[in-house]
Amino acid sequence: MRAHDYDQDFRVRARRTRGWGAGLLSLAALLWTWCAVLLLTPYQAERKPDDRHPRECESRLLTHGGTANDGVWRGDWCADERDWPEALAVLGLSVPVAVAGAVMFTVGSVSGRMSAHAEAMRVLDGPAGRPSL
Repeated sequence: MRAHDYDQDFRVRARRTRGWGAGLLSLAALLWTWCAVLLLTPYQAERKPDDRHPRECESRLLTHGGTANDGVWRGDWCADERDWPEALAVLGLSVPVAVAGAVMFTVGSVSGRMSAHAEAMRVLDGPAGRPSL
C-alpha cells in the first residue's frame, strides 16, 4: 500500500471515529434532556388504573416542599410516581457516554489534523525543498 493510500485510509478512520464521538455526545445530550424533563416538568399521578381525576404534581426539583417531595407523609401519590433514583440513573448513565464521546471526538479530530499536517510537511519538503548535492 502506498503512503498516499494509507494516509487516505487513516483520514477515513479518523472521520469515522469523530462521527462515532459526535453520535455518543448526541446520545448523552438526549439523556441529559430526559433527566431535565423528569426533574423540571410537572406531572400527574393516578391512584388507580384509568383514574379520571389524576393528582396534579409539582416538578421534582422546583417545588416548595409540596406534592413531589414530602407527599408520602400525607398519603399523596406524587412521591411514588417519579422517583429520584430514576432521574439519577439517567444522569449517571449519561456520564460515561459523554466521556467516551468526547474522547472519541477529540481523537478523531486530532488524528485528522495531524494527518493533514504531515501531508503538508511532505509537500513542503518535496523535490523543490530538498537541497542539491
